[in-house]
Amino acid sequence: MFEGLPTTIEFQLSLLLFVALAGYLIASKINQSAIVWEILVGIAIGPSLLGLITYTDCVETFAHLGAVVLLFVVGLEFNIKDVFNVKYGIIALIGVIVPWLGGYFLAEFFGYDFISSVFVGTAMTATSIAITANVLREMGKLQTEAAKAIIGAAVIDDVLGLLVLSFSMQVTHDTISIVPIVLVIIEAVIFMVIGAYVGHVYLSRLIEKLDATKLAGRFPETIFLFAMVIAFFYAMIAELIGLSAIVGAFLAGVALTSCTIKHGKNFKEGAEYLMIIFASIFFVSLGILADFHTLTLQILWFLITLTIVAFLTKIIGCYVGARIGRMSHKNSLIVGMGMAPRGEVAMIVALIGLNLGVIQQDIYVSIILMSLLTTIFVPIVLRHFMKD
Repeated sequence: MFEGLPTTIEFQLSLLLFVALAGYLIASKINQSAIVWEILVGIAIGPSLLGLITYTDCVETFAHLGAVVLLFVVGLEFNIKDVFNVKYGIIALIGVIVPWLGGYFLAEFFGYDFISSVFVGTAMTATSIAITANVLREMGKLQTEAAKAIIGAAVIDDVLGLLVLSFSMQVTHDTISIVPIVLVIIEAVIFMVIGAYVGHVYLSRLIEKLDATKLAGRFPETIFLFAMVIAFFYAMIAELIGLSAIVGAFLAGVALTSCTIKHGKNFKEGAEYLMIIFASIFFVSLGILADFHTLTLQILWFLITLTIVAFLTKIIGCYVGARIGRMSHKNSLIVGMGMAPRGEVAMIVALIGLNLGVIQQDIYVSIILMSLLTTIFVPIVLRHFMKD
């Protein structure tokens, strides 16, 4: 009767939400970020310890939804001018170059071949905007100078990371062409500029006009539904051109920031309720994805070194970029630490490398666990630095 219960959507969803609630309870008791404890309880119920749940298609789908909704909500806190800023581009550029070099030379030092080293460097360039954005949102610090720099640079970082990934995949096929890389840049820039303009000028007004109709008066929820259609449509377009879906969702949120709703349901409030459910699942899923049983002594040394290099290169690279942009010493450090979590972005790069056969299980596991460790430690350090 209960044999198939653990594989049902209902069981997995209820378990994920229950452990997420447990993470919140623990975090409130010790006054720490809920994100860290959601990831830790994910490790506890995942393959590493209890084995109650694995990273199934169901978990992956809910987690993906969580990241998309989370970044849409974060985007609603920003203006367009907060994202398109030259100094954020400098931070992102140096914050990609330094980690790539660090990852490449570290892998070479441990005796890995050229192509494997290239993919390690590629994974190191990633920044998980979802992790830091939620920490800043929890602390009410999204409108600070450092927070705006982190979010703006992380969006540009995603585009640069895509270019690096495109180059790395060409290297694996022994063919390097400038055309695909140029096309990636053009597509990304066109999407971000046109997407922001159309959303800010036309879609915002369309929502306001819809809000004034009889339809919104009778069915206020239609405004919320329309806003979420825009969020997921932008996420879909971003994925179609090779960007992360969460960048598209963030851009949709930024584009709709200026919307004023009088009659319909407040879509910002509705999106926050959705985020509470699915973003919690996203953070728990990061813990479930890790499997510590795959660690060996040799992999452990590489993992420890990789994690240290991941922290240092991102912090140094982004710190230098922020200082060039004339930010203060403390804010520059905060930007560097805020860009350090690799999260799901580096995990996706590692999975691509594994599927292409250019990296083996040892590198794959190291990148997954490095991503997890940077994701766990950064919120703790960031809260300490920004508590004042």
